[in-house]
Amino acid sequence: MRALLKWMMASLLLAATAARADMTIEVVGVGANQYPIAIAPFQNEVSQPQPVSTVISDDLARSGLFKVIGAGNLSPVPYSDTQVPHGELTSRGAQTAVVGQVTPAGDGTLSVKFWLVDLATKQTLIAHEKRAKPTQLRRVAHQIADMIYQKITGEPGAFSSRIAYVVKTGARYQLQVADADGFGAQTLVASNEPIMSPKWSPEGGRLAYVSFEDKKPIVYVQELASGKRWQAAAFKGSNSAPAWSPDGQTLAVVLTRDGGSQIFTVPVTGGTPRRLTHTGEINTEPYFTPDGGSILFTSDRGGSPQIYKMTVNGGGTERLTFSGSYNASPKLSRDGKTLTYITRDGGYRVAVMDMASRQVQVLTDTSLDDSPTFAPNGRMILYETDIGGRGTLAAVSRDGRVKQRLRAQAGDVRQPAWGPMVR
Repeated sequence: MRALLKWMMASLLLAATAARADMTIEVVGVGANQYPIAIAPFQNEVSQPQPVSTVISDDLARSGLFKVIGAGNLSPVPYSDTQVPHGELTSRGAQTAVVGQVTPAGDGTLSVKFWLVDLATKQTLIAHEKRAKPTQLRRVAHQIADMIYQKITGEPGAFSSRIAYVVKTGARYQLQVADADGFGAQTLVASNEPIMSPKWSPEGGRLAYVSFEDKKPIVYVQELASGKRWQAAAFKGSNSAPAWSPDGQTLAVVLTRDGGSQIFTVPVTGGTPRRLTHTGEINTEPYFTPDGGSILFTSDRGGSPQIYKMTVNGGGTERLTFSGSYNASPKLSRDGKTLTYITRDGGYRVAVMDMASRQVQVLTDTSLDDSPTFAPNGRMILYETDIGGRGTLAAVSRDGRVKQRLRAQAGDVRQPAWGPMVR
C-alpha cells in the first residue's frame, strides 16, 4: 500500500520525458579495506565490440572493495603472466595484477584468456580461458570479475547476475531487466496501468509481477526467453505480492477474495489457491525461506506492521521483529543467515537482522526506502529510495560500508528485484 501511494505522489512531480535504457552507478561509500589491483588492457580487445578489461575494472571498482590501478601506460603492456612487471606495478601500490588476451578461435568465437598474478610472491593465482561470441564479451567480462572477486575476497561475486525493476515515465509503466551494472536494459512489458512487485524465479528464466492492465491487480508469470506469459492469480478482489518457492513450482500471493489481505499459495501455472493466514486484517509481502520450509510475511495482527514467520502450511507462526512500530518487506539472504527489511527509524530505512543473534543494524540514512532485495551472494542489498521526489535505485552492503546509487536520466525507477546468477 505504501509503495502504491508513493507511485501516485511521485507521478505528480515527474516530467513526461523518455526513460534512458541504461543506468549509471555512482559509488558513494567504500569498504573499510580496499584491495589495490592493477588491470592492464587485454591484447586485441580494442578491435572487439566490448573491451573486456574496462568491464572488469568497472565491476571491481563499483563493488567498493577494490582500488583499481590503471596499467595501460606500461611499456610494453603485459598480455600474459610471464610478462607482468612485478616491481613496477608494486611501486604503483598494486598487490595483484590482471592481464589477458582476446584472440579469434577460428569458429566465429573468441578465446578470452586472463591471468591473476600475486605481485609479491609472483605466483599466478588464476589462469583461465573462456570461449564466447563477440556479442557475449560483456557477459564473459562479468564472469571474469566474479572469479577475481571470489579469489581475493573469499566470497562469490554477483556481477553476472541481473536485476529487474519498474520505470514510470509520464503515464507509462515499463518492467525492465538489465545486467547488475545497469547496462543492457530491456523492456519485458509496458502498460499505461501500474506494474508492480517483479520477482525472479529461482532459475532466473521467469518473472512474476502484478499488472493493473485489466483494471485490477492480477499476478502474471512471464518467460524471459519466449515472452510467453499467463495469469497465475486472477481471483475476485486484489491479487498481489507474488513470491516464488525455491523449487519454482508454487507462488505465495496475497488475495482479498475472502475479505482482508490474506496469504495463499497457488501453482505457478494457476489453479486452486490454498489459504495460509487467518488472523489479522493485513497479511502481506510473503517470502519463502531458502529451504522452502517457511514463509516470512508482514502482518498487523499485533497492532502494527511487524515481520512474522510461519510454516509453508500456515502453522507455527513466530514474530521476528519487536523494535519500533513499523517493520515490513522481509527478505532472507540465500544462506538464511541475514534478514533485510524496512524499518521506521526517523524515516523508512533499510535494516538487517542477524538471524542467529537477532541483533539489528539500520544501514541507510535516507527516509523513504522500500523493496530491499539481496544480491545472489548476499553481499549487497538493492532497494528503492526517493531523491528529490524521484524514485531511484540504491545499494548498500550488508555491513553498511559500501553504498551505490543507480541513476537513470529520466523516469521514476522503483520495485527492484535482484535475480540469480546467469549461467
